[in-house]
Amino acid sequence: MNIGIISLYGLIFGILGTSLGGFIGAFLNIKSNKFLSFILEFAAGLMTAIVCFDLIPEALKIVNLTKCILGIFIGIVSMILCDNVVNSRFNSKSNSGNSLLKTGIIIAIGLAIHNFPEGLAIGAGFESSSSLGFKLAIAIALHDIPEGISISLPLKTAGTSAFKAILITFFSGLTTGLGAFVGSILGSISLDLIGISLSFAAGAMLYIISCELIPESKNMYKGRFASLGNMLGLIIGMFAQIL
Repeated sequence: MNIGIISLYGLIFGILGTSLGGFIGAFLNIKSNKFLSFILEFAAGLMTAIVCFDLIPEALKIVNLTKCILGIFIGIVSMILCDNVVNSRFNSKSNSGNSLLKTGIIIAIGLAIHNFPEGLAIGAGFESSSSLGFKLAIAIALHDIPEGISISLPLKTAGTSAFKAILITFFSGLTTGLGAFVGSILGSISLDLIGISLSFAAGAMLYIISCELIPESKNMYKGRFASLGNMLGLIIGMFAQIL
């Protein structure tokens, strides 16, 4: 498939999910930590299914176990470095601005960073097969919806206009297109690079699940309702494999 078309698919699906989530968070006046916790864990469950049943199995079809583990490791380390940069710039104690506004900005920047390896997975997926590419693009767009809500909701609660909140979520999805472009280029160079790119995206997603989505959910709400969201996301992600 043409690199330009692959990049366009990544851009459309990346913007679609985050923007829809931004719209929901901005206009539905959701203030329940219980609900937000649920959708964050739903996103975590859906991403777990993508990692376990799509990215890693497809990577192992292309590269050996050692290269797959190497890609996962690089993905995790990359996300740790990105998070350290975000925290050092936007989570300083000297910043006395509105905490909800700062939370929304941090999540938006973090999501923009996270969307790059997701786009990488889409691009590499299309280079592997159109079926895998579309499956990853749709699944990533779905899990971006609750993440878009997690951006716009604190921004709107902090007093940001609905238009600005949606606009910020829109821009955070642009990096998916860039990631798809890079992933398609790498995939066109070498089959090994496709496999490593897929495993890189798997490692990045594992970090997001384990170190961001689930801990943030538990900070918001500690009941079992949120965990049901995780299980529901995983089950839906499993059934999506037959599509």
